[in-house]
Amino acid sequence: MIKLQVIGNLGKDCVVNTVNGKSVINFTVAHTEKFKDSTGAQKEKTIWVDCAYWSDKTGIAPYLKKGTQVFVEGTPEVRTYTTQDGKNGASLSLRIQAVQLLGSRSNENAGGGNYNPPSVSAQPMNEPSVETEVADDLPF
Repeated sequence: MIKLQVIGNLGKDCVVNTVNGKSVINFTVAHTEKFKDSTGAQKEKTIWVDCAYWSDKTGIAPYLKKGTQVFVEGTPEVRTYTTQDGKNGASLSLRIQAVQLLGSRSNENAGGGNYNPPSVSAQPMNEPSVETEVADDLPF
Protein backbone atom coordinates (compact mmCIF):
# COMPACT_ATOMS: atom_id res chain seq x y z
CA MET A 1 0.00 0.00 0.00
CA ILE A 2 1.23 3.48 -0.84
CA LYS A 3 0.21 6.28 1.51
CA LEU A 4 0.62 9.99 0.84
CA GLN A 5 0.51 12.81 3.40
CA VAL A 6 0.00 16.42 2.33
CA ILE A 7 -0.09 19.69 4.26
CA GLY A 8 -1.45 22.58 2.27
CA ASN A 9 -4.21 25.12 1.77
CA LEU A 10 -7.57 24.58 0.10
CA GLY A 11 -7.80 26.28 -3.29
CA LYS A 12 -11.58 26.69 -3.06
CA ASP A 13 -14.51 25.66 -0.87
CA CYS A 14 -15.24 21.92 -0.79
CA VAL A 15 -18.19 20.35 -2.60
CA VAL A 16 -20.32 17.59 -1.04
CA ASN A 17 -21.84 15.09 -3.46
CA THR A 18 -23.77 11.85 -3.19
CA VAL A 19 -22.65 9.02 -5.49
CA ASN A 20 -24.54 5.72 -5.45
CA GLY A 21 -25.95 6.57 -2.02
CA LYS A 22 -22.56 7.40 -0.50
CA SER A 23 -21.34 10.86 0.47
CA VAL A 24 -18.09 12.23 -0.93
CA ILE A 25 -16.41 15.53 -0.09
CA ASN A 26 -14.29 16.87 -2.95
CA PHE A 27 -11.66 19.58 -2.49
CA THR A 28 -8.27 20.63 -3.81
CA VAL A 29 -5.14 21.15 -1.69
CA ALA A 30 -2.21 23.26 -2.86
CA HIS A 31 1.27 22.61 -1.50
CA THR A 32 3.91 25.22 -2.33
CA GLU A 33 7.63 24.63 -1.90
CA LYS A 34 10.18 27.42 -2.05
CA PHE A 35 13.69 26.73 -3.30
CA LYS A 36 16.67 28.36 -4.94
CA ASP A 37 17.59 27.46 -8.51
CA SER A 38 21.14 26.96 -9.79
CA THR A 39 21.62 30.74 -10.16
CA GLY A 40 20.51 31.38 -6.56
CA ALA A 41 17.18 32.95 -7.54
CA GLN A 42 14.25 32.23 -5.23
CA LYS A 43 11.62 30.02 -6.93
CA GLU A 44 8.28 28.51 -5.96
CA LYS A 45 6.64 25.33 -7.16
CA THR A 46 3.00 24.58 -6.35
CA ILE A 47 1.52 21.10 -6.60
CA TRP A 48 -2.28 20.76 -6.64
CA VAL A 49 -3.81 17.60 -5.21
CA ASP A 50 -7.44 16.71 -5.98
CA CYS A 51 -8.95 15.07 -2.88
CA ALA A 52 -11.96 12.80 -2.50
CA TYR A 53 -13.06 12.01 1.05
CA TRP A 54 -15.62 9.19 0.98
CA SER A 55 -17.33 9.40 4.35
CA ASP A 56 -20.73 9.62 5.95
CA LYS A 57 -19.16 12.06 8.41
CA THR A 58 -19.78 15.19 6.33
CA GLY A 59 -19.85 17.45 9.42
CA ILE A 60 -16.35 18.68 8.55
CA ALA A 61 -17.52 20.10 5.20
CA PRO A 62 -18.53 23.58 6.50
CA TYR A 63 -14.96 24.08 7.74
CA LEU A 64 -13.27 23.12 4.46
CA LYS A 65 -13.20 26.65 3.01
CA LYS A 66 -10.80 28.32 0.61
CA GLY A 67 -7.50 29.12 2.33
CA THR A 68 -7.96 26.65 5.21
CA GLN A 69 -4.75 24.78 5.99
CA VAL A 70 -5.26 21.02 6.29
CA PHE A 71 -3.34 17.81 6.77
CA VAL A 72 -4.65 15.00 4.58
CA GLU A 73 -3.58 11.40 4.32
CA GLY A 74 -4.66 8.80 1.83
CA THR A 75 -3.95 6.63 -1.18
CA PRO A 76 -2.59 8.46 -4.24
CA GLU A 77 -3.72 8.01 -7.83
CA VAL A 78 -2.26 9.61 -10.94
CA ARG A 79 -4.77 10.35 -13.66
CA THR A 80 -3.69 10.99 -17.22
CA TYR A 81 -5.77 12.88 -19.76
CA THR A 82 -5.65 14.60 -23.13
CA THR A 83 -6.52 18.29 -23.33
CA GLN A 84 -8.74 19.78 -26.02
CA ASP A 85 -5.68 20.95 -27.93
CA GLY A 86 -4.26 17.39 -27.99
CA LYS A 87 -1.64 17.72 -25.26
CA ASN A 88 -1.18 15.01 -22.65
CA GLY A 89 -1.60 15.95 -19.02
CA ALA A 90 -1.59 14.32 -15.61
CA SER A 91 -3.14 15.13 -12.26
CA LEU A 92 -2.54 13.82 -8.78
CA SER A 93 -5.61 12.74 -6.83
CA LEU A 94 -5.89 11.39 -3.34
CA ARG A 95 -8.52 9.10 -1.83
CA ILE A 96 -8.59 10.54 1.67
CA GLN A 97 -8.48 8.29 4.72
CA ALA A 98 -7.91 11.08 7.29
CA VAL A 99 -8.25 14.86 7.28
CA GLN A 100 -7.24 17.28 10.02
CA LEU A 101 -7.88 21.02 10.13
CA LEU A 102 -4.72 22.99 10.90
CA GLY A 103 -5.97 26.56 10.62
CA SER A 104 -6.97 29.27 8.20
CA ARG A 105 -5.58 32.48 6.84
CA SER A 106 -6.71 35.60 8.63
CA ASN A 107 -6.73 37.38 5.26
CA GLU A 108 -5.77 36.44 1.71
CA ASN A 109 -2.45 38.34 1.82
CA ALA A 110 -1.22 36.70 5.01
CA GLY A 111 1.25 33.87 4.81
CA GLY A 112 -0.82 31.00 6.25
CA GLY A 113 -0.42 29.25 9.56
CA ASN A 114 -2.48 31.64 11.68
CA TYR A 115 -5.07 29.57 13.49
CA ASN A 116 -8.51 31.12 13.70
CA PRO A 117 -10.83 28.61 15.33
CA PRO A 118 -14.22 28.36 13.64
CA SER A 119 -17.11 29.80 15.58
CA VAL A 120 -19.26 26.86 16.56
CA SER A 121 -22.24 27.10 18.84
CA ALA A 122 -22.42 23.98 20.96
CA GLN A 123 -23.96 23.06 24.28
CA PRO A 124 -21.41 22.99 27.12
CA MET A 125 -20.54 19.51 28.26
CA ASN A 126 -21.43 18.45 31.77
CA GLU A 127 -18.00 18.20 33.31
CA PRO A 128 -17.36 17.44 36.95
CA SER A 129 -16.40 20.51 38.92
CA VAL A 130 -12.78 20.67 39.97
CA GLU A 131 -11.81 22.70 43.01
CA THR A 132 -8.62 24.67 42.61
CA GLU A 133 -7.57 25.28 46.19
CA VAL A 134 -3.98 26.32 46.84
CA ALA A 135 -2.39 24.47 49.73
CA ASP A 136 -0.36 26.50 52.24
CA ASP A 137 2.17 23.75 52.85
CA LEU A 138 3.65 23.21 49.38
CA PRO A 139 6.72 20.94 49.41
CA PHE A 140 8.95 23.45 47.60
